[in-house]
Parts: sequence; structure tokens; C-alpha cells
Amino acid sequence: MERLLQCMDDLDDLVGTFGLIYERLRRLLLTMVGLVIGLASVASGVLLAHVHPRIALATCLLLFVTLLYRLVTSTPSARLRTI
Repeated sequence: MERLLQCMDDLDDLVGTFGLIYERLRRLLLTMVGLVIGLASVASGVLLAHVHPRIALATCLLLFVTLLYRLVTSTPSARLRTI
């Protein structure tokens, strides 16, 4: 009976190890996806600035006004979390 409990305990440790490895891989994958999306947005902004400078300036101003509006209308505690 004790051997069965020991085998079940080892099996439980093995399943727990897979869970820890899965979490590391998930975190790494999310980081990589975030980096790829960030680099793609920067590259598309540079490409847009070279091809259509006025549209790029208009897009930049719209994003700036949106961020400024969000900063002005948010609560003070939300502002502290974003800084």
C-alpha cells in the first residue's frame, strides 16, 4: 500500500512539473507576441511616415489627443497606476 502511495505521489509531482513548465512557456510566448506586435507597430509607423507623412502626422495627433483626453478624464488613482 505504501508503494502505491509513493507512486501516486511521484505521479502528482510529475503533473505539477508539467504545470510549472507550461506556465513558463506561456509567459515566454506572451512576451514574444508582445514584442512582435510592438515592433510591427513601430515599423508600420515608420513606413507610413515615409510613404504618407501627412497621414502619419494626423494619426499621431489623433493618438496624442486620445491619450491626453484619457489622462485628463481618469481618476487620480488610475493615473498613478499608468505612470
